[in-house]
Amino acid sequence: MSFTAEVKDELSRVEGRRACCPKAELAALVRVEGTLHVTGNERYRLEIATETAPVARKVIKLLHGLYNLKTELTVRRSILHKTNNYLITVPWQPRLASALDELGFLDETHGLSYGVPKKLVRKNCCAVSYLRGAFLGGGFVADPHGDFHFELTAESREAADDLVGLMTRFGMEARVTRRRGLHAVYLKGAEPIVTFLALVGAHRALLRTEDVRIVKSMRNDVNRLVNAETANLQKTAEAAIEQVAAI
Repeated sequence: MSFTAEVKDELSRVEGRRACCPKAELAALVRVEGTLHVTGNERYRLEIATETAPVARKVIKLLHGLYNLKTELTVRRSILHKTNNYLITVPWQPRLASALDELGFLDETHGLSYGVPKKLVRKNCCAVSYLRGAFLGGGFVADPHGDFHFELTAESREAADDLVGLMTRFGMEARVTRRRGLHAVYLKGAEPIVTFLALVGAHRALLRTEDVRIVKSMRNDVNRLVNAETANLQKTAEAAIEQVAAI
């Protein structure tokens, strides 16, 4: 299991701090991994795709718990990657339109709304839940034994900029890049990544990252000392050679 999958598995078990938080988390999950189909007369069908079983379970749990929506789950096996792909379909039903409206997907004219829905992230607790959902839906974090790198996928520049705004609210300096037709919000360096993991409740991943960071720091300190000592010995040897030559 990749480090990203481990973090998602851990976060899928984290609950929002308050009753208002699950909506924000579901909104982020659906916005990143969902596809909304309109069949006419404001009849919608929602599809959410994920490669992570715990995330699929979380989405279904939230859809049922918050809105009592009927869902259909299809599991397909990827022969190439030897992994399962999970497709959650929410067929048209009377409650779906109101759920989409509450989750911030529809504007006043019932057209699609882009960006992070402001009404769902006014409270800090809900903003944290939204960031957790964004990671569950389209997050990546590199194994800390390698280079420290973190990304959140966004479907539009507006959504990416809004995610940057949320992360800035909690002291993280995030940037946006474009990759494979999507926008990616990324963090570089251990400190902001550790801050994000702590914020969203990935405590096991946080401890593992901190352990690796300490080892890396100690190794770098030792290397610096060795290099400095080697340089001093080199200078001493060169000075001794010069003295012998002078004699």
